[in-house]
Amino acid sequence: MKEMNADKERCASVAPHKWFGLSLQALVILARKPDICPSAEIASRLHADATLLRRVLVKLAREQLIETREGRDGGYRLKRSPESITLADVYSALKVAEPLCSNMLDTACSHEFGSEMKAAFTEIANEVERKTLEALQPYTIADLADRTLSTSK
Repeated sequence: MKEMNADKERCASVAPHKWFGLSLQALVILARKPDICPSAEIASRLHADATLLRRVLVKLAREQLIETREGRDGGYRLKRSPESITLADVYSALKVAEPLCSNMLDTACSHEFGSEMKAAFTEIANEVERKTLEALQPYTIADLADRTLSTSK
């Protein structure tokens, strides 16, 4: 029990850039459960804070990857088949990446050299973002579900 609480504390402070991993895990759980699944159940399976998880899931719902049902019997379920949801879809839905260069941009001053560096940083970051999406596009939630233990249903 102490270990589970420590896991929940770690996950409660998860920064938005880690939402991608939580989202993928939640979607795999939903892929295996055709009925509505409450956020508390998903959070328990992930050893994550339910409030944090709901913040992540609202972004997926907004982008039509999952649907929500309010109320006592509420929860979440996939809106599309797991075979049709790519990891690139999830990444884009979360708007995960603050551009890679945002922190680098803060280091470049407004003088001529700094302006040149900002332009170079921006070009590189845009290419990284494009290649990230290309790399994620072939993989689906169904692929992830198939790669994980089927006994954890």
